[in-house]
Amino acid sequence: MNDPLRTALAELLDGLPPTEVTAAVDRLIANYRGDTPTHAPILRDRADVAAYAAYRMPATFEAVHSALEAFAATVPDWTPGSHVDVGGGTGAATWAVTATWPGERSVTVLDWAEPALALGREIAAANPALKDARWQRARIGGDLTLDATDLVTVSYVLNELAETDRAALVDAAAGAARTVVIVEAGTPAGYARVIEARDRLVRAGFRIAAPCPHSAACPIAPGTDWCHFSARVGRSSLHRQVKGGSLAYEDEKFSYVAATRLPAEPAPARVVRRPQLRKGQVLLDLCETEERLRRTTVTKRHGDLYKAARDAEWGDAWPPYDPAS
Repeated sequence: MNDPLRTALAELLDGLPPTEVTAAVDRLIANYRGDTPTHAPILRDRADVAAYAAYRMPATFEAVHSALEAFAATVPDWTPGSHVDVGGGTGAATWAVTATWPGERSVTVLDWAEPALALGREIAAANPALKDARWQRARIGGDLTLDATDLVTVSYVLNELAETDRAALVDAAAGAARTVVIVEAGTPAGYARVIEARDRLVRAGFRIAAPCPHSAACPIAPGTDWCHFSARVGRSSLHRQVKGGSLAYEDEKFSYVAATRLPAEPAPARVVRRPQLRKGQVLLDLCETEERLRRTTVTKRHGDLYKAARDAEWGDAWPPYDPAS
């Protein structure tokens, strides 16, 4: 994770009683992980926001950054000149964008929770690329309108909306942006929301750039499985305190879609499960351009491809490719 962000988050908790922080995180996690949409701000005050930002921003950052990196590989010569983060809260996605494409750009963060926006603005002071970002209160729902922009991110927001508001948000993003990146929890329900959004974006004329190698229907039969990925997150002392874990890291599971009107070159295939290493061979589960899922076995006789397979990770393009070549 970005060191200035890690430092800023650590400073948030100075002076807050540990028991209060833990209680706030427990309550907010239960709310965010629920399947019932909520229409009111659940981040009530600075203590709530500080606790939840310190706990959740690292995971959100890593998940969004992973999705953006996968997308950026399909458009290697493109850099967004403007970015709108819808439902961005304390702005984890804005940090992920600046980590993917360094430099300044027009940035607007929209959220309904004023305490989250205020804290996001405060944290952003540690990132020169976000010094001029605008933090605006807005209802994220059916009456949302967005100005034209290069990139819209929507991360861990759709779960908080009713179906009609989800559809309206995706339509608003499609009408305003050249590229839309949506990230949700890596659960069956999160994947279903991503697929719902993906279908709307395709109908609006967008091309799917990542993770899918095609814009046709997802080959996963509904209810049989779900497409998701994993991002490694360094655990802070707060993570260990809340979860009682001893490991220095945890894995954030997420589902995502990156759709664009740009001339992107999607990966030939995508590794959609953790590769299985066997003696002299690697088993890769792939989603392919032929709109199908397939397991392939790469062995030593494949030479350099075998070496690449041993280094391949869940979520990688396969085979390794350079879209600019």
